[in-house]
Amino acid sequence: MGYQKSTLMLFDLSRKKDIAHAVGILLLFCIPAFLSYNSKTELQAIREAGTLKMVTRNTPSTYFLEKGQPAGFEYELAKAFAEHIGVELDVTLAPSFGDIFKIIKDRDAHIAGANLTITPKREEQFAFSTPYLYTKSALIYRIKQGRLPPKQITDIIGRTLVVPENSSHVEALQSLQETFPEIRWQESRTDSAVDLLEKVHMREIDFTIMDTVTYESHRSYFPGVNKSLSLTEAQPLAWMYAPHPDRSLKLAMERFFAREETKQLIESLKDKYFNRQNRLSFFDTVTFRNHMRKRLPALKPYFLEAEKNTGIDWQMLAAIAYQESHWNRKAVSPTGVRGIMMLTQATAKEVGVSDRTNAEQSIRGGAKYFKKVIGKIPERIQGEDRVWFGLASYNIGYGHLEDARILTQRGGKNPDSWEDVRKFLPLLTKPQYYKTLKRGYARGYEPVVYVKNIRRYLELIRWETQLSEIRETNRQQDAEPIPERAAAPGQKTPLSL
Repeated sequence: MGYQKSTLMLFDLSRKKDIAHAVGILLLFCIPAFLSYNSKTELQAIREAGTLKMVTRNTPSTYFLEKGQPAGFEYELAKAFAEHIGVELDVTLAPSFGDIFKIIKDRDAHIAGANLTITPKREEQFAFSTPYLYTKSALIYRIKQGRLPPKQITDIIGRTLVVPENSSHVEALQSLQETFPEIRWQESRTDSAVDLLEKVHMREIDFTIMDTVTYESHRSYFPGVNKSLSLTEAQPLAWMYAPHPDRSLKLAMERFFAREETKQLIESLKDKYFNRQNRLSFFDTVTFRNHMRKRLPALKPYFLEAEKNTGIDWQMLAAIAYQESHWNRKAVSPTGVRGIMMLTQATAKEVGVSDRTNAEQSIRGGAKYFKKVIGKIPERIQGEDRVWFGLASYNIGYGHLEDARILTQRGGKNPDSWEDVRKFLPLLTKPQYYKTLKRGYARGYEPVVYVKNIRRYLELIRWETQLSEIRETNRQQDAEPIPERAAAPGQKTPLSL
């Protein structure tokens, strides 16, 4: 009996071990399935967190502050995607272009939106969304009298060529170097594409390479700069992200870019950020005088009324309006501003304008807003400087103007002088300057051109107004009876002076 009992106990123990072993094997198979069933997809995790994290650069074509509000092609597009998936957008600004790749690799951001080209080398480490734009790498040069533009690759050999570090243009040059080993170039870590465009314009370097999208959006501000050779075929621009096995974020982006609303948004953002031009290049004196004859007379009473209410010279208000809309009461810009004074919805509400296309309301509201803007300028700044500062603030925002005045003071110049400050405003496009300031990047070239244009229009308005008044006086004199007296020999009558 004892033997049988021992045998049964051993059998029972062995059986329990078999069962435990079987259960263990079953758990090994079930746990991954269980975890997989309960784990969140990347898109679910983003939605639960409530934020989509995007890394970008503080540049004119990606992200910047405009009158205190976030703006930029990449920002608005990513914001629309965030709204599409039901979350907020959280923006991280990379210190340099190369840092974008590290941030994505470390998964400190979900997507990178920075006008990134899809290249074979990048695809080895990263994934990309559906492309939303196409561009080429083009050689940029300065037109010089007596020197032919570069027409072939060998024309750049032995001359100064600088491109941004880590840019796709480096890959294009490396590919060309296989056929043309004499090609040499420098890579800049600190200069942005716009910085290099300016250096070409100032003849500090011979060439740079830019994507054509960026070039076309800035070329009008750098007269004499042109593009020549295309170094690549059309390349797609897309958002970059770290690959993820569940593909949920990728599918969400695919659905977003497939929508008709997104395609329309991209077209409007292209007009808004990449088709901006220096309008002075398109209007000459003949056009202006024609507009004075045909458009200004109907608006002049409103400008005079606005002058009476605000104390601002009606001719100045008219010059601002011409710069803004060419006195077209139906004018609408890609940014959504409209009317004679091109007011935003927020500004119109602030100054009590209910219909921005109503010329009288628009002029009255624009004058009221301009007076408010000028009121922020320090009282010690008077005369024309106060007006030019007011115009610059009206265009770029008071905060960015103050940043430029800080730079002017740092540079040992007079921050209360427009002639000094206007030389420092363009520095707001350069990282080494705007990173030291409170409001960051701004289109610093635009207020300089804006003020210059208005001053020119103001001179023309004053001249034309004076001519008009002289003609009116002459007409009145012509309508009066000629005095019935003879002129003395050699003397002219007053009407013949």
